[in-house]
Amino acid sequence: MAVDVSSRIRELNESITLKLNAKACALADSGKRIFNLTAGQLPFRPMPEFVELLRSELNFLKSFQYPPVAGLPLLRQKVKKYFADSRKLPLSTVEKNFDCIISNGGKHSVSNALGALIDHGDEVILLAPYWVSYPEIIRFCKGTVVVVNSNIYDAFIPNIDDIKKVISSRTKAIIVNSPNNPSGIHYPDNWMKDFADLMTEHSDVSIISDEIYYEVNYFDPAPTYFYQHRPELLERTIIIDGISKNLACTGLRIGFCLAPKSLVHGMGKLQGQTTSGASSLVQRALINFDFDGIKDYLIPIKSHLRRNADILREKLRDANLSHCFYQPLSAFYYLIDFTQTPKFTAFQEKFAQVDHLEGDVHDISVPICEYLLEEHSIALVPGSAFGLPNTARISLVLENGPFTDAMEILTRCLSEKA
Repeated sequence: MAVDVSSRIRELNESITLKLNAKACALADSGKRIFNLTAGQLPFRPMPEFVELLRSELNFLKSFQYPPVAGLPLLRQKVKKYFADSRKLPLSTVEKNFDCIISNGGKHSVSNALGALIDHGDEVILLAPYWVSYPEIIRFCKGTVVVVNSNIYDAFIPNIDDIKKVISSRTKAIIVNSPNNPSGIHYPDNWMKDFADLMTEHSDVSIISDEIYYEVNYFDPAPTYFYQHRPELLERTIIIDGISKNLACTGLRIGFCLAPKSLVHGMGKLQGQTTSGASSLVQRALINFDFDGIKDYLIPIKSHLRRNADILREKLRDANLSHCFYQPLSAFYYLIDFTQTPKFTAFQEKFAQVDHLEGDVHDISVPICEYLLEEHSIALVPGSAFGLPNTARISLVLENGPFTDAMEILTRCLSEKA
């Protein structure tokens, strides 16, 4: 007899990113050439200096033993200093407002923060497109998701007035993800300034700033943040970061969270009763690692991402789809809007019976992506997972040659009327 899972688990949606990636991998294993554009990780080796530090830590007994739940004190202090230096903030300001907790990856940090912050019925504002796991974690914590939409015409930058309209007495937090997954943009400095001004009017609202892609911007200007305009907002800001993206170490599962000391204490209680501390080996290696070297390490990676962004623009132009292009600036991604392509009418007819609604919009992004995978060997992530119907996320991390081939196939398909 099957064991019944809890209502919390039944209400969770499966990660469409992992699902499509698994299907693409299965087809590739069967011998079919697949252009897998679902990846959220870099196909590069980490810095040799960091690898060597990991290797050297293998000689020490403490590298294999339990760490403090919140992380090694020296590493926590080092993360605070690096955060202050990289965001051009006085260390004294960070020391005054913040503590740091080391977690098992950025996603774990988000889960801990929401678990320590959200009570039943609290509202959390998400800016669409948003990362796939935000709404699922919020619902697991019995919170209520409130979405502010954006569109390709504004390069997926949400309107400040739209945010203002949805803030209510039940609003507990708002999540800002810049650089953004899945759009590949970061919010401009004038937006951050206006957002900071708005947040000063709502002193009961916490701000979760997911900055996991902070260093991975390949077009200027670089990302800036609201708290740089209004440092007093740090008193209720929760910063998410880690080594997954900037060091190509997604599998090592090390995330950082800098937050008000009372919240970090609560997150530590939660982490202590669930996962305990993150990897001792990796934490000890990071204590001796020079974070300033990340900038040089990312130079060829940024060049690679910039080239693929240029290839995408060129292929869209060649297929008379230039109106589908906006300039990606950072992270690894681009959102293609199917509704702006000649093929979309044919897709609507083909998938007319698909019953998947996003609000008042008939969303067929999932069957479109399944079609592109099965018929054209292109694996994308449906935009419905990110709160943006009838779109799909393209990862820019593939090697330049195969990426060119993939964009040629994709743009040719989308430019057809039938």
